[in-house]
Amino acid sequence: MIPKIILGKGPHATRRTIGYLFGKGRANEHIDPHLVASWNDFAPDPGRSPHRDPKEVEAQLAAQLDQPMKMLGDKAPKYTVWHCPVRAAPEDPILTDAQWATIARRIVAAAGIAPEGDAEACRWVAVRHADDHIHIAATLVRQDGRRPQRDYDQRAVQREARQIEVDYRLRRLQPGDGTAAKRPTSKEHFKAKRLGQDTTSREILRMRVRHAVAAATDEAEFFALLEATDVTVRLKRGPSGDALGCNFALPGDSNDQGEPVFYAGSTLAPDLSLPQIRRRLATTSPEPVAVRPGSPWHQATAATERIPHHLTHGDDSTAQGQLVTLGAALDLLPVAAPAVLKAELEQAAAVFERATRSRIAADLDSTRVLRRSIQAIWKDPARHGDGAGLAMLLDAALTAVAYTMHWHRTRQHAQQQAAAEQALVLLQAAYAQVARPVLTDLARRSPGLQTKRRFAQRLQQAVPEHAERILNDPAWDALATVLAEAEAAGHHPATVLDHALGQRTLDDAHSPARALTWRIRRLGERHAPGPRAQAANAGHAAAHPTAPSPQEPLKRRR
Repeated sequence: MIPKIILGKGPHATRRTIGYLFGKGRANEHIDPHLVASWNDFAPDPGRSPHRDPKEVEAQLAAQLDQPMKMLGDKAPKYTVWHCPVRAAPEDPILTDAQWATIARRIVAAAGIAPEGDAEACRWVAVRHADDHIHIAATLVRQDGRRPQRDYDQRAVQREARQIEVDYRLRRLQPGDGTAAKRPTSKEHFKAKRLGQDTTSREILRMRVRHAVAAATDEAEFFALLEATDVTVRLKRGPSGDALGCNFALPGDSNDQGEPVFYAGSTLAPDLSLPQIRRRLATTSPEPVAVRPGSPWHQATAATERIPHHLTHGDDSTAQGQLVTLGAALDLLPVAAPAVLKAELEQAAAVFERATRSRIAADLDSTRVLRRSIQAIWKDPARHGDGAGLAMLLDAALTAVAYTMHWHRTRQHAQQQAAAEQALVLLQAAYAQVARPVLTDLARRSPGLQTKRRFAQRLQQAVPEHAERILNDPAWDALATVLAEAEAAGHHPATVLDHALGQRTLDDAHSPARALTWRIRRLGERHAPGPRAQAANAGHAAAHPTAPSPQEPLKRRR
């Protein structure tokens, strides 16, 4: 159940609000508007007065609501109307008028508009438009002439809504922490429909600005990327001429005067204000030590594989920084994906965005490698055209997102945990599609029986607890192929296998064979060691048959 408080001001605010509530709506969406409750339970109802002119009844209702305020004259408050739509979820049962009336009374009581048993409280009405929602409208002067005590009314109403969900067995929303992006208004939705847009301008701008932040290496490139995606930028400058803020608009989105409708970055999302954007961009500015040359897919995967360690062993600021950068990586990943996966990956990134923000300040110092490597992939997505790079990165991202769920759960970040869980499901589906053909192709090139037997013996020595599961896994043939390819490239297969096992525990892997396949594929493509180094590695492998170091397990659902 979603309540949203809107304040109205001006001498005609009550009349405008009542006219809207009993009108046809901006898109004829108001169906049978009528009162379900009021401050005195016998207020005039424009929707249930068939023998009177509805406009006359609306004027009468507005006048009765305004009466306490009119008594104050010039001393009336600036904001005169308190308007709160309350909407149920699509899957919720249809509530009766009586049930909505009770809900309305609980909402105005929680907000301080009309505390239970207070005969001198504010005047208010609840209007039902359709099966799934009501609108509550109140005037912000009590009948005794005083102002209502509605401190932190938004927070109080949200708390009451969570309890109403429990009492009426409705869909239970997660409590927030004030870091969620602002939802589009009904007016914005109707406008998007008129403009022929699939979504609102606010949501389109939020996506484009986030993509530009993720892709840019400096502020100049950030603004250039926005211009390339048809985003109009207007800077807010201080007396010194320095840019202090940033507003964004889409072409064709204008107000009644034909002027562009601008959205401040901070109203698109809390982390899209200009100071926050500059802080993010600072992590991709040229640093003293450049990222090592090599495959950006491998570097991004290795950096993503380190995220669970940061989440379980790092401080909260470092962990929060890792989540911000993981979100940026998911924002850019659809560019490098096959066309059939783009929509699913874009949806996963949009959902995971909520998991990247919390009240914890992000330390981004440890995220440079992931950001730089993802940007390199974005600029040259054709590398690893067989899908192996994307598959191994998604494999690592699945584990990172699963750990993200756990991290938010332990800190009681309910909305962020739910977002990570939803993103995980979407990423699982995308991973299955991209990994299947790559693994099939690798399995087709599986080495001979004798070679596979040799690799199996090494597996049984190194990880006896996982060996049977790996050898019976459909991905075993693909794993044998990458081991054989690494050996052909000059690597010692036992050493490569031990290194792969040492990178992370297999305890949380749904498919240890697949996890090892991607690790060895990445290790095998590195420059092979010389003969002397190979001999030393072989001796080490013989002396240390088991190499992996344990790490805190977390069941990964994929």
